[in-house]
Amino acid sequence: MKIKNSTALVTGANRGIGKAYVEALIKRGAKKVYAAMRDVETFKKSAPESLEKYKDVLELIPLDITNEEQIASAVGKAGGIDLLINNAGIANYTGLIAAKNLGPVRQEMDVNYFGTLSMIRAFAPVLEKNGGGTIVNVLSVASLANFPILGSYSASKAALYSLTQGVRAELDQQGTHVLGVYPGPIDTDMAKDVPMDKSSPEETANGTLQAIEEGQEDVFIDVFAIQFQKDFQSSPIGIAKQFVEMLPEAVA
Repeated sequence: MKIKNSTALVTGANRGIGKAYVEALIKRGAKKVYAAMRDVETFKKSAPESLEKYKDVLELIPLDITNEEQIASAVGKAGGIDLLINNAGIANYTGLIAAKNLGPVRQEMDVNYFGTLSMIRAFAPVLEKNGGGTIVNVLSVASLANFPILGSYSASKAALYSLTQGVRAELDQQGTHVLGVYPGPIDTDMAKDVPMDKSSPEETANGTLQAIEEGQEDVFIDVFAIQFQKDFQSSPIGIAKQFVEMLPEAVA
């Protein structure tokens, strides 16, 4: 599909990759962009110039993707979309065993997996009605190999990886394209404690929109992700062992 004249909804749009998606969509000529986020009022105060500049294109929607009532409200407001970008996510930076309790582990699954699934289930009929459209799931290279310093996060993204494959198959008959995006570490607040070189949110956003227009199913955009894909295909076990070596430094 073409980005120009599209109507899109982006979750987790208040900062980082989500904000970059919104800006990239507008620059590429999207007709309407719904920026969905939990705290609309704080965003309004932080970016008044952008809101005024793009007032004819941009609309803010309060949305917690774990809240079914808010999702239903979003469907009512954004019933004309043909592009859904599931970007909202959370990382609690804990290991599967190191976690003091299952609270942060459940939270990551609730947001990264169940929240994304809830969005897809709610908006799939909307996309079908509007001609099929495209769903983008923002995953991570951590969905393919577990980063022990992000053990539970990696597990939630692995679940999202399987989800992406499943909904791609189920939604094919209604003409909805599903794209999986697998970035490496990105320079955002979420990844500030990850001890790796990071790419920019803009690189991920622009690469994603290009992949949408090219009809790709999976895309590895930044240098780290591209090399990761090659190494993973060559030796999945070798990649996993490399990540284990990161664990002592992170724990210390």
